[in-house]
Formats: sequence, structure tokens, C-alpha cells
Amino acid sequence: MSKRDYYEVLGLSRNASEEEIKKAYRKLARQYHPDVNSGDSEAEAKFKEVSEAYEVLKDSQARARYDQFGHASTQNGGFGGGAGYGEAGGFEDIFDMFFGGGFGGQGARRGPQKGSDLRLDLEITLKEAAFGVEKEIELPKLQTCSECEGTGSAAGTFPSSCKVCKGTGQVKSTQKTVLGHFQTIKTCHNCHGTGKVVETPCDACYGQGRVKQKKKIGLTIPAGIDTGSRLRVTGEGEPGANGGPEGDLYVYITVKPHKLFERQGDDIWCNYPISIIQAMLGDEVKIPTLDGDIKLKIPEGTQTGTSFRLKGKGVQKLRGYGRGDQHVRVKVSVPKNLNEKQKELIKEFSKTLTSNNDAGRGKGFFEKVKDAFMG
Repeated sequence: MSKRDYYEVLGLSRNASEEEIKKAYRKLARQYHPDVNSGDSEAEAKFKEVSEAYEVLKDSQARARYDQFGHASTQNGGFGGGAGYGEAGGFEDIFDMFFGGGFGGQGARRGPQKGSDLRLDLEITLKEAAFGVEKEIELPKLQTCSECEGTGSAAGTFPSSCKVCKGTGQVKSTQKTVLGHFQTIKTCHNCHGTGKVVETPCDACYGQGRVKQKKKIGLTIPAGIDTGSRLRVTGEGEPGANGGPEGDLYVYITVKPHKLFERQGDDIWCNYPISIIQAMLGDEVKIPTLDGDIKLKIPEGTQTGTSFRLKGKGVQKLRGYGRGDQHVRVKVSVPKNLNEKQKELIKEFSKTLTSNNDAGRGKGFFEKVKDAFMG
């Protein structure tokens, strides 16, 4: 979805020297070069990624801009699409590495490019996930400079045609090698392929045409969403280069664990403690739900672990109508720290129980197994 950090691509720290950058690039380029990995699409993609990273980091000015503005600076400078076979930058170094000469690549002046996509991780409550919610998020992002309207030039001035490449964005040179004369077409180092140069930079964006600002964005979170869901907000990524469209914002959702409820799909579960007296005699209790407390009748003789279903009290179905259910699992609480009088009363009560009202008074488990085998 988004590009990896160029330093990470080359396996370097951000304070790496020019020699370390070149050395890392050559090592990785040899490893992933198409001539070494014929037909390997994954190696081809990595080779392009390595070449793209090297094109930016080998140039001190481009590297400084990248360190300050990230990938947005490379888009404006003409490196956003990555180095490939048809581009002279990077690949000529590979050719030189293998054959000792230049390479007659076919460079291209950059056209409009879409801005980079952005990612935001957002945590919401179970209730917000169940019913949906409107959120206003504040997102730090690069935006088109309002002072210069994205030109990078100070008010009253405009970018001028590059004198080095005469506005083409490319420079040509011829090298004599043991294999003959090779013409090299490279991206212009002065304008970085744009064909234009900002001579009087804008004071607000320092000639970049973009500034980092916080932007408030309204976000609609649909009912029924769950952890791992992804929302796409079109056009809320970073601005494009050379008149290209903005990237998109991807919001990844995490639902916070709830103190009482456990979600299972569209249903929710909860444990509800009752006393041994309530279990024996029955009772009417208040059960918490996502909609508030409701009354639930506990029948007499309820056993621990018994579950009751509250229809339609679960989570809204994300791709359908209606809601899931809430399941209430009863846990019978046995009293502790009984005094002597309480113990005597329970013993007297126990003597009155029969097999009709006390499962423990019937035949034991092992007695039932014995009867089954003995016939």
C-alpha cells in the first residue's frame, strides 16, 4: 500500500555515509539483478525498489529533502515511480558494475503522480462498534502550500525552465568504454526531472510546494465493524505531484476489550453471578446489555453454567439486517466462611432433600456405570 523507508530498503541507518550507501546498493543490486534472477518477479520488484532508494539517497540534495519530507519530496522531484529498466538512474550503475561501461537508457520526464497513501490505527469501544459512530480525527499530513499554491515559488514569482536540461528533465552524455561508445540519458540533477527550477523559494514551504499541517477529517464508522476491518477514505492521503491526485487514507480498526461482554461474531456473551438461594428459589434480576439494563427471570432450580438468550441484544449485522443475540451465562456463587449455626441449618436442610430435588441424593456416577455394565 505504501513505500518502505529508503534507508530500510538498503539496510542502513539514517546517518550512513555516501560510501556506505553505495556499497549497500551494489551488494543488493548484484543480489536481485534480473540477469542473475531470470524470470523471478519478486527479485525484479526488489531490484526496482533498491534502485529507487539509491537514486534518492546518493544525491545529497535529494537525500536532505527526503530526510525532511519523506516520500512526498521524491514525488515532487521525479523519483516517486521507482527506478526501472527503462530509466538511466541506478541501472547505469548496475551496467557499469557488470560490464565496466555506461548504458543508453531511456529516461522520461515525470508526469502527474498520485500522492502516497496514509495509514491510521483507530481504537473504538464495543458499543461504538455495535451501533456505529461518527468520529472527527485529526491527521498530520502534507498539504498543498496555500501561500504558493503548490508551485514552491515565492509570491509574484514562478518556477523557471531548468538551464541544465533546457526544460526536458533529462541530460545526455556519451561514454567511451571497452565495448564502444554508450550514450547515457539521466534524470537532470538540477531539476530532478521536473524541467523547472524554483529560483525564489516560498518562505512557507521552502520551495517544496507542500507543508505538514494537522487536518480534521470526519469519519463514519459503520455499525457491526470489528477488529481488523479497514476503512478507505478517498483523497485524504498526501497530495500528488505535478498535478496528480491525492492518495487515500486507510483506517485500521481495533475494538477495545469490554469489562463485561465478550464478542463472538454478531453475538455477545456475559457471565452473571447469582446466589445459591436465587438458583434454588428463582428470582428476577437486572441484566446489563448494550442498550441498558433489562429484567431476566431466573427459574428455580437453575444450575451453574446455564445460559439464557436475549434475542436481538447483540451487535448490528455489518452486511445485513437486524442484530445478533446476547447470551447470559449464570454462575452460581457458593457462600464462604459459614458460622456454626449456618452450617447446622444447612445440614438440617440437606437431610430433607430427596432424589426428586437434589441430584446428589440419587445414585452416584460410578454406581450408574456399574449398573450399566452389570445389567
